[in-house]
Amino acid sequence: MPHPKLTHGYTDMHMPNPKDIQTGQFGMQPNARPNTLRGDSATAIIDFMDAFASEVEETLPLSAPNPYFTMASHLVRKHLEGKIVTPSSLVAASGVPYATAMRKLAEMTEAGMIEQRPRTKSGKTVSLHASAQLLESWGQLSDRVLRLASAHLGAANGAERDYYFGGSYLAGHSIKPPAVLPEPLALSGGVRVLVHGDPTFMVMETLKRQFEQMIGTSISQRAFSIDRLHEEVLRNATHSASRYDIIAIDLPWIGEFVSKGVLLPLDEVMDIERLDPSDFHTAGWRAAHWAGRPYGVPSQTTPELFFYRKDLFAQAGLEPPATTDDVLKVAEHFHDPVHGRYGIAWNAARGTALGHTFMTACADFGHPVLNLAPIAGGFDADHLDRDDLLAQFDSPAAEAAAEYLLQLLKFSPPDILSMSWYERVRPYASGRVAMAYGYTLLAPYFELDADSPAHDTTGYLPHPAGPGGAPVAPVGGYVLGIPANLPPERRADAAEALIAFTSPAAQKLYVLNGSRTAPRYSVGADPEVQRISTIFSAVDAMSWRDELQFWPRPPVPQICNLIEICGQEIHDMLRGVTTPRGALQAVQQRAEAALRTRPS
Repeated sequence: MPHPKLTHGYTDMHMPNPKDIQTGQFGMQPNARPNTLRGDSATAIIDFMDAFASEVEETLPLSAPNPYFTMASHLVRKHLEGKIVTPSSLVAASGVPYATAMRKLAEMTEAGMIEQRPRTKSGKTVSLHASAQLLESWGQLSDRVLRLASAHLGAANGAERDYYFGGSYLAGHSIKPPAVLPEPLALSGGVRVLVHGDPTFMVMETLKRQFEQMIGTSISQRAFSIDRLHEEVLRNATHSASRYDIIAIDLPWIGEFVSKGVLLPLDEVMDIERLDPSDFHTAGWRAAHWAGRPYGVPSQTTPELFFYRKDLFAQAGLEPPATTDDVLKVAEHFHDPVHGRYGIAWNAARGTALGHTFMTACADFGHPVLNLAPIAGGFDADHLDRDDLLAQFDSPAAEAAAEYLLQLLKFSPPDILSMSWYERVRPYASGRVAMAYGYTLLAPYFELDADSPAHDTTGYLPHPAGPGGAPVAPVGGYVLGIPANLPPERRADAAEALIAFTSPAAQKLYVLNGSRTAPRYSVGADPEVQRISTIFSAVDAMSWRDELQFWPRPPVPQICNLIEICGQEIHDMLRGVTTPRGALQAVQQRAEAALRTRPS
C-alpha cells in the first residue's frame, strides 16, 4: 500500500480489605485514567480522611481504629514526602496493639500493598514502601471521596463547587504568578548561574528581567552544551571560590559530583521543607539525592518519551506501538527513503548521545546496566554509594537491546550515525520521520512551530517494551545545585534564589513561555498549563503509573565513563566494525575497569 505523505457507586469511606485489592474487586480497571494522587492535593486528602477517622473514633465510643486504613494512610503520606518508613514506625502508626498491627502488616504485604526494601547488605533491616497497587487504590479512593464530598456536602450547602480536596482543587485553581521576595537578595555582582543550553534554560534567559525584579538583583547566565557543561562544572570546582552561585547538573552526574566534593548538601543551607518535596515527580526528586541527602532541586524533569504522528497512524489504521517489535513493524511501514521519508529517528551519534541511548534501550528490555536490586517499578537506584556494584553489559538482555538498535538502523535516516539530541527531533519536526525517541524538553521544536507537520499531531508514550521489559520513561533533565566552593557569605542568598527559580510559580512561567518540562505535579495539573499541551498530562500519567524511572542511567560516580564507553563500542557495532557480541564484551571489559577506578 502507498505510504502516507510524511508532512506537515462506592459509598463506604474506608480502606478495602487486602483480599479485595488482591482479587481486583476495588475498581482496579485496566487503562483507568490517572487519579488525584499528586503532591499537595494528595496530602490534603490524607489530612481530611485522617481527621475524619479520628473524629469517628472519638465521637463513637465503640469505634475502633482500622489498621488497614491507618497504615495505608501513613505509607502513602511518607511516600509523597519522600521519607523512610520502618516496620516499627508503621506499627506505631497503626493505632492498634503490637501483635494485631504485625498481623495486619503481614496481610498487607502478602496482598501486594507493601513493598520491602533492604537497608543493609544482610537484608535484616528493611524499609517499607507503598506499592504501585496501593498507590493506585488509594488514588481511586481519593477520587471517590472528592465525588462524594461534592455530591453530598456541596449540594447540601448550595455550593457544590466550593469543596475541593486534592485533584479537583488543583484542576480548578491556577498557580499565581511569581511574587517578589520580601527583601532583595544581597549578592555582590548579582546571581551567577551556569546552565545547559536547552530550550527551558533559554526561556529563563528570556525571562531574566522578570526574575531580576522578583529577586531584587541582577542575573548573569552562562550556557554550554552537555559535555562542555560537565567540563565547566569540574573546572569551576578547582577554583578557591566558585564563579557561580547556582549550577545546573544533569541527573546522572549527581554521584560523580558529590563524590568529588563539587556540590553542597542543600540541607546545610536551607530548610528542605520549603521546597515542598512531595510536589515534585517522585523519580526526579529521588534522583537529586545521594546517600539520602539532597544535592539539587529539580528544574527540569524531562523523561525521554516515544513521539509518534497520530495523524499518520490514523490514516494508516495503525495502533501506537506497545513493544519494540511493534516499533520495528511500524517503522518499516513508514520507511520510504526513495521519497526522502524515514521510519524513526533516535540518538546514534558516537559518544555521549549513543551511550545514553544504549543504556535506556537495555532498560526497555528490563535490564539494568549495573547489578541493581529489583524493586516495585524497576530497580533500586537510591542506594548507589557502595563498592559492590558490578557491570552487566555482557548479557542476553543487553545483546537483545543491541540487536534492536541494529534493526532500527534499517529504518532510520541516512545520517542517523551522527544524530544526537537535537538532530533526531528536527527531522521529526520537519515531517521527514514518523516517529522519534526524544526528551520532553525538545518538544518545543514542533509544539511551538505552527508550520511543523508534527504540530498538534504528536502522541506521547513511554518507551515501548522489549521482551522481559515493561514500559519505561527514563528520567532525564537537570537539577539546580549550589557549588561546594561557594563562599559562605553567598550561600544563604543563593539558596533563596534556588527556591525562587524552582517554585511552582516560576516553573509555570517557564511553561507559559515555551518550556515543555514540569517537574512539579502542581504545575502539570494547572489548568492553563494543561491547555497548552497534552505532554504534561501524559507525563503526569506516566509518573502515576510508576513509569518515570531514573535507574536506566544509574548516577554512579563513574557514569560518564560508562556512557562514553557504550557510545564508542556500540557505535562501532552500528558501523559494522564489530558484532553485537564483540561490542558487548568490549563494553563489559572496559566498564569493569572503570568501576574499579574511584573518582578523584
